[in-house]
Amino acid sequence: MNVELRQLRYFVAVAEEMHFGRAARRLHMTQPPLSQAIQALEAQLGTPLFSRTRRSVALTAAGQTLLPEVQRLLQQVEGLAALAQSAAAGESGRLSIAFVPMADYSVLPTALREFRAALPSVHLDLQEATTDVQIDLLASGRIDIGFLLPPLPDKLKAEVDYLPLTSEPLVLALPEGMATTKTKMSLKRCADLPLIVFPRRMSPAFHDQILGCLRDAGLSPRIGQEAIQMQTIVSLVSAGMGFALVPQSVSNMKRPGVEYRAMQEISPWVEIGLAWRRDNVSPVLSAFLELMRKTS
Repeated sequence: MNVELRQLRYFVAVAEEMHFGRAARRLHMTQPPLSQAIQALEAQLGTPLFSRTRRSVALTAAGQTLLPEVQRLLQQVEGLAALAQSAAAGESGRLSIAFVPMADYSVLPTALREFRAALPSVHLDLQEATTDVQIDLLASGRIDIGFLLPPLPDKLKAEVDYLPLTSEPLVLALPEGMATTKTKMSLKRCADLPLIVFPRRMSPAFHDQILGCLRDAGLSPRIGQEAIQMQTIVSLVSAGMGFALVPQSVSNMKRPGVEYRAMQEISPWVEIGLAWRRDNVSPVLSAFLELMRKTS
């Protein structure tokens, strides 16, 4: 069966006007070809859609059932052009985003809020993932973009672009009662405490940055626990299991039993940026990147 949209439009016009003459005038055509088109549609469907007399036209049971479905179908068809234009402009569609846990305390909420306000019709697929996992997801094209910690591995630099978004200093997260001052505190006060740290395999540069900072201060760090989530690291500190160096934005996460202090020593800074495949031509991705470049 090959029903044409033209036939469906004719059917709706007659059903809404309940008069072939008025429907023909509405469609800017004469009545005979309209009647012939409706008859052909009824033949294709195998059932009458209208009950006709010399004085009246009425929908049959089949016509009454068909009418709302055809009206809905025609509305969808009429919306296709606008939908295609919206998708081409990056105003609709989907965007898959991965993010490192620490981005959730700094750049991610603002980025998502601004993007949602600018392009509310885009569906966002979000997943939390460490940098090493994001590298694999980008390499295989399973995500559009990632909020991650640099640097990118050499094997990906020819395929992936990177945009720095923000950087912030690391601060001390200490068990309550450890801090001896309301302002900055020396790392040497932590010499006897085990270190709670992000696993090296998941972000070697960040891990080495923390240990290098401690060694520069004359400490020989003893790793007591490793944790992927910043909230888990802070929870372990609150339980008195050691201290940690965390991005300054994490200090907004208040937990009983934890105190945050800036370091007297020179603090390393941690950077978060965006990475995406150069061969990804998604208009939605382009729109997201344009917004991030304006706000970063």
